[in-house]
Amino acid sequence: MAVTTRGSNIRASDHISEDRLWQRHMAMAKLGATPRGGVNRQALSAEDAQARKLLGSWAASRGYDVFTDPIGNLYVKRPGTDASAKPVLSGSHLDSQPTGGKFDGTYGVLAAFEALEALDDAGIKTKRPIVAVAWTNEEGNRFQPGCMGSGAFAGVYPLEQLLSGKDPQGTSVRDAFAELLKTAPARLEPRLGFPIDSYIEAHIEQGPILENTKNEIGIVTLIQGMRRFYIDVFGEEAHSGTTPLKLRKDALKSACSMVTALEPLMADPTDTVRYTVGRFEIYPGSPSTVPSKVHFLIDLRHPDIATLERLGDGIASICEAEAAKRGCTVKVTEYTTVAPMPMGAEAVALVRDSAKALGMKHIDIISGAGHDAMHVAKVAPAGMIFVPCWKGISHNETEDATAKDLANGARVLADALVSLANR
Repeated sequence: MAVTTRGSNIRASDHISEDRLWQRHMAMAKLGATPRGGVNRQALSAEDAQARKLLGSWAASRGYDVFTDPIGNLYVKRPGTDASAKPVLSGSHLDSQPTGGKFDGTYGVLAAFEALEALDDAGIKTKRPIVAVAWTNEEGNRFQPGCMGSGAFAGVYPLEQLLSGKDPQGTSVRDAFAELLKTAPARLEPRLGFPIDSYIEAHIEQGPILENTKNEIGIVTLIQGMRRFYIDVFGEEAHSGTTPLKLRKDALKSACSMVTALEPLMADPTDTVRYTVGRFEIYPGSPSTVPSKVHFLIDLRHPDIATLERLGDGIASICEAEAAKRGCTVKVTEYTTVAPMPMGAEAVALVRDSAKALGMKHIDIISGAGHDAMHVAKVAPAGMIFVPCWKGISHNETEDATAKDLANGARVLADALVSLANR
């Protein structure tokens, strides 16, 4: 595997600093820190702005070019010897769930940045520029859809549609981004998206496979597909003390029956199907009023496209049948559709070669979670590197990983990036 430059025997991986990488994580974890040890750093928030500003300060100390684009993706560019060559990208996201952990997303950004620093420390030059990126709004909890920045970069979503989207408090993406730039100013490139050679994303596994099998590195071969739905159930408000049960059009009871009725459709003896109701909003929310509207979200995932289509296509008819039983109506809106996405064969091979050369125990793995790589893979060969996390716990304030595992993933990443950038 070519991880050296101009005949030298220097490896980028030898200059990854486990302590520096860990300290960077701990510094980031202070921004949006929660009392239980987690992070609440939602997309385009004040805490997100602080995280971007901190990353920008580290980049400035190295003399890297830092810029952003119209959807807020933040780029840190280390130049190559051929300024006209397409860059190699690596990164993830800095935003978190409301009760998220220290490592989800943040690790991918900091591992990419650590790789740039390691190349500097090793004196390694690459033909292609290497760019560390922090994608905007991967989590999709404040603004919809998730993986917004990478989706915009890859042309999956129209920019104006995304900028016009609003959070539950009515703040638009456009306004939130403008406010963020006041705290974390960066050179704004007017164009969205640019040609890239390849992309590799490092991430904690967010599952227990690596830990359970005692493997140090997971080589992602596929990101399973996802379909997400808004379900809006409409009933009729009525006095809770005077309206007989048989005369009610109770949107809440109707919505609950929908969630229950969907269970048999989603039943899977292999336990591969992932079906989640992650938000449930009731209107008007008064104890003395029969609910007239319920809004809930369904997240459906599967690695097989035919299964994903069959299950997703069955949701509307079941919800409509349950609504009719109580005199209610329902609107089913699919707002995110992502097919299963295989990783690029060359990127996967380079990650595998890097892990082998470093003597790290590794396995191929399918990603159950969605990642920015699933969108970037539409415009360039993409790969992913997983490292273990404690008990596979993620999207949780107790999420944890070891400094050694984080550094191991960064070492694999650094050598793979050099190989890509020197082709």
